[in-house]
Amino acid sequence: MTAIATAADEKKDIVDTAVAAGSFKTLAAALKAAGLVETLKGPGPFTVFAPTDAAFAKLPEGTVETLLKPENKAKLVDILTYHVVAGDVDAAAAMKMKEATALDKKMIMLEVKDGALYLNKSKVTTADVKCSNGTIHIIDSVLMPPMAK
Repeated sequence: MTAIATAADEKKDIVDTAVAAGSFKTLAAALKAAGLVETLKGPGPFTVFAPTDAAFAKLPEGTVETLLKPENKAKLVDILTYHVVAGDVDAAAAMKMKEATALDKKMIMLEVKDGALYLNKSKVTTADVKCSNGTIHIIDSVLMPPMAK
């Protein structure tokens, strides 16, 4: 289980908070490969739905390795920006929403089931990890953006 944020975490930005947690090594590597580290270290505010290493492990074998290749950077950026919403959205506000627009301009469907917040089919396992430039909500599976029609 991921540690809950402390007052010290609120002084760290989203990237540093995720790295310090230790369970987001895949996400950190993906952000670096996609060139998004500086963006998420920026002033924000951002709300990040952060998949854990275990969430990335649920993807079909070889998926992460393929996405981390330079020739797949655009697809990786699309997937990662689908996990980020502009603004600081806490769990209480998110639970009242039916959808949110991700940074990649695609819609994420929000739903509350049995008291838990779901984004598409991904469950928020830890909510409201406060950072200096926004909030992280930890999710149990990677969000895949809808394909262009």
